[in-house]
Amino acid sequence: MSVERPPSLFAGVEPLEVFVELLAELDTETSSTDFYDRICEAICRLTTMRRAAIFMADAARRRVHVVGAHGTSFRQLMTLQPTPTLLSAPIAQRALLGDEVVVVNEDIEDQVPREYAELFGITTLVCTPLSAAGRAYGVICADRGGGRFELNAGERHLLWTLGKTAALVATARNATRQEERNRRLGERLELAREIHERVMQRLFGVTLALSASKPLDTAERDRCRVEMQEALSDLRSALERPHAPVAQETGTTLALELAHLVQAPGPQVRVDWPEAVKVPPEVEPLAQSVLAEALRNVAKHARPEVVEVSVASDEDTFSLEIRNDGVAPGARGAGMGLRLAAFEALQHGGVVDFGAPEAARWRVRLVVPRSVASHE
Repeated sequence: MSVERPPSLFAGVEPLEVFVELLAELDTETSSTDFYDRICEAICRLTTMRRAAIFMADAARRRVHVVGAHGTSFRQLMTLQPTPTLLSAPIAQRALLGDEVVVVNEDIEDQVPREYAELFGITTLVCTPLSAAGRAYGVICADRGGGRFELNAGERHLLWTLGKTAALVATARNATRQEERNRRLGERLELAREIHERVMQRLFGVTLALSASKPLDTAERDRCRVEMQEALSDLRSALERPHAPVAQETGTTLALELAHLVQAPGPQVRVDWPEAVKVPPEVEPLAQSVLAEALRNVAKHARPEVVEVSVASDEDTFSLEIRNDGVAPGARGAGMGLRLAAFEALQHGGVVDFGAPEAARWRVRLVVPRSVASHE
């Protein structure tokens, strides 16, 4: 004889199943846009919403950007560009500060940037906080495709639950991606160690032999030739491993990122970029990555008044330098991201160096040979 269980025990099973179904095929290589698009799709499938978009804050770049959408144009959302103020809009502030689902159907233009309401014909908007464990990541904005509507208590609670679930899933994914970055860094450190032990030691021995004052006899010359051949073979086999990540298309440029930073609230950003200096196209993703990692370190380890960015170039090299003040005593200032950026720079024949040139200041500098960049 079976005993029927109360339906309340299974109230969250269907939403969980839908999330599992939509996210099961994703892995750490899946783009962030595809990942958050799936979450928006799940929200629309589980509720009466027809359009949904997720907006998240990037503290380092001091901006808010759309990361996923369903039922609406992601490209249109990206091109609007009023995103720096979106999370400070009244509807988002109410949702995040109160940790509640907020529904607005009056004076939409006063609740969100006017461009959003006008472009998408929004008359009623639902804003769900994307937060978990006391940390706010962003908001989920949704509607029924236009027109006014009311939200009952059951669907309001479901949206709140989905916001929490989405935040937890995103947190778990970020942790997995960080572990993957740590693993890749470990592989690259092992590569550097192997090159040092197998290649550099051989070359060092050959250098000593060639620097001797007496002429080399036949046996010694043969020995040097063998060591050089072995060193080249070791280096070739080591570099054939797929340790380098493929550069991702960013959808923006270093110039646009810096233009936004100059206008964004927070510490003053000064940019020194001579008009004649151009970023080599092959170096654009790397330059943006170094800038982002430098700013993340500023946000974590300093309370700066000024962040100075210099972009320079000559016949031989392209360089990007980020300097800031306000570094707390004892702050480490260099995390995993900068170390990975340094390895990425090696693939372009360049280098990333960072450190404290003086007390309470920090510097990150990227230098890439133009000859390498122009022939890749």
